[in-house]
Amino acid sequence: MPEPTRAIRDRAKRLHGLIHYHRALYHTFDAPEISDAAFDSLKNELEELEYKYPSLVSPSSPTQTIGGEPLKEFVKVQHTTLMLSFYDAFSEKEMTEWFTRFENYLGKPTSMDFYCELKIDGLAIELVYENGVLVQGSTRGDGRTGEDITQNIGTIAGIPHRLEQFGKWQVPQRVVARGEVFMSTKEFERVNKELNRCGEKLYANTRNLAAGSLRQLDPKITALRNLDSFQYDLVEGVPLGIPTHEQKHKVLASWGFRVNEHNKRLASLEEVFRFRDFWAKKRETIGYGIDGIVVIVNNMAAFESGGVVGKAPRGAIAYKFSPKEATTILEDIIIQVGRTGVLTPVAVLRPVVLMGTTISRATLHNFGQIAKLDIRVGDTVVVSRAGDVIPQITQFIPELRSGKEKKYILPLLCPIDGSSVVKEGLVYRCSNKNCAAQRRRQLRHFVSRQAFNIEGLGHKIIDRFVEEGLIKDAGDIFLLRKEDISTLDRFGIKSADNLIKETASKKEISLSRFLYALGILHIGEETVRLLANKLAIKNGPLTIEHIIQQGQSWTTEELQEIPDIGPKVSESVVDWFHEQKNIALLRKLKKAGVTVIYRVSSAAGNAKLSGKTFVFTGELKTMTREEAKQKVRAWGGEVSENVSKKTSYVVIGEDPGSKLQKARELNVALLNEQKFLNLLSK
Repeated sequence: MPEPTRAIRDRAKRLHGLIHYHRALYHTFDAPEISDAAFDSLKNELEELEYKYPSLVSPSSPTQTIGGEPLKEFVKVQHTTLMLSFYDAFSEKEMTEWFTRFENYLGKPTSMDFYCELKIDGLAIELVYENGVLVQGSTRGDGRTGEDITQNIGTIAGIPHRLEQFGKWQVPQRVVARGEVFMSTKEFERVNKELNRCGEKLYANTRNLAAGSLRQLDPKITALRNLDSFQYDLVEGVPLGIPTHEQKHKVLASWGFRVNEHNKRLASLEEVFRFRDFWAKKRETIGYGIDGIVVIVNNMAAFESGGVVGKAPRGAIAYKFSPKEATTILEDIIIQVGRTGVLTPVAVLRPVVLMGTTISRATLHNFGQIAKLDIRVGDTVVVSRAGDVIPQITQFIPELRSGKEKKYILPLLCPIDGSSVVKEGLVYRCSNKNCAAQRRRQLRHFVSRQAFNIEGLGHKIIDRFVEEGLIKDAGDIFLLRKEDISTLDRFGIKSADNLIKETASKKEISLSRFLYALGILHIGEETVRLLANKLAIKNGPLTIEHIIQQGQSWTTEELQEIPDIGPKVSESVVDWFHEQKNIALLRKLKKAGVTVIYRVSSAAGNAKLSGKTFVFTGELKTMTREEAKQKVRAWGGEVSENVSKKTSYVVIGEDPGSKLQKARELNVALLNEQKFLNLLSK
């Protein structure tokens, strides 16, 4: 077995202390400082270190201990059988490895089935019945000693006070059952509203509120919280001849215990994977919190033969949903130079899985965010995707700092071309407009779906072509040769031929898409349509040379006469057409065979909306907002994003925004969706 380095031993020691601390906050005080997902991530890291380096395992390790210390205010209860916990798995690979280890421990491959339970986000309890009557209820505590909460347990409707025989199994003299107390999401919201009205501290999640409610010294408070419970195990009183966990649950149900209706026997790990994925998608529909499933080897004899390792049975594991948050190491901070030269810091992370996706980078938004979070290269950070597709760092864990972390220093020079960095308001920008990184971003923009829409020319391929010297600007895209591409590593004749055909098929482009592809600063899809109308020729063909001539003749004052074009936009357009490198690019595109067309709608009635400007707010029922805009343009009308005195109509959908109020202030005509459709059909 490999021996850990000093750095690894130090890391494991820090994890020991930190996990014990957060476990005490979670189990003993019901007041966690980090999310469950971040806590699980720390535990998982320690488990992996101890699996790789067994010498790190000690009896005091959090991987070998259960729960937290019982509070001194409660009478202590000794569990006759240890209340175990579970190790966690987060992927199919980890689940397969778990079952392989189990088979190896038994000494032979098995073809066992599994019993799967929803993993309720609540508090584990033990219930003792004598002669069918509930005589004691207790918390798990540290697994050996819990807290006596019998009076509080008696207020929970989901826990039977007396056991009855509803099936073939007779209720024995003594029964010890285990289960989970939880709170519904609806009740959680109600209680938090009540606490808020009283000016009291709110609870972060249903588990903490359920635990805090159950561990009240006054059972009247517990009774007011409407807690619920499922029972999932029999420790004492199991009838003879019960071969499986599934059968044990049937016994529980026959005595009046409340068993979760969604628990299920599954024949293979593949079915387990599908079951877990199903509930990952449906978890919000059942009205209470779950964070995964518990997977148990169904055969009782095999399960018992597996025994216990550390704090958990070998024959069971918690297969958790992919977390929205996790901890990982910030390995570096690099600078991304955007299309317009803005410098954005990006965190390079040790890869971690969030919501089913492996994350190796996260946005840091801006340089102020680095200072605000006080993060350093080498820190253990919490990465989140909650409510956001783009991963972001939300905090770092100071207790895991080793002293070797490095503060980030704001660059004075662009990391791409060495040009000076200038500060403009809240952003930092490369002062060189010809920066290589900007050029790559411009090329990506040029081929994007809203622009030339060249399929097969993704970011990595563009970067490769730039590195190989095949592309220096957008004009070179249409001058690529098949023989140059096919000689590159990982390219062949067929892929090269497909790309050449694709670029050739996209040489004809509409005027608005062409203008958008140029990537003029501050110019979006709506503005390019306004410029396209300004450039359009009524009595002659539209050429790139005409675009050059007209663009160079424009003044900022002239452009500002167009609705929705202000000083900033007009200045950007004028500056772009007076840059010689931009004019050279336009002529290069012309030489490469790019042609620009301006399509005028030929719909019946042609330009019946000519001279009319529409603004949309809220969600439409019969079409998307983009479809509605296209209909307006097809009939000769204009679309704007802002309400002004020049606006003809504001079309209102469901949940309109501030544009509605602005329209009322300016006395602009309002149309609901039906009136808008009627206007189109006239």
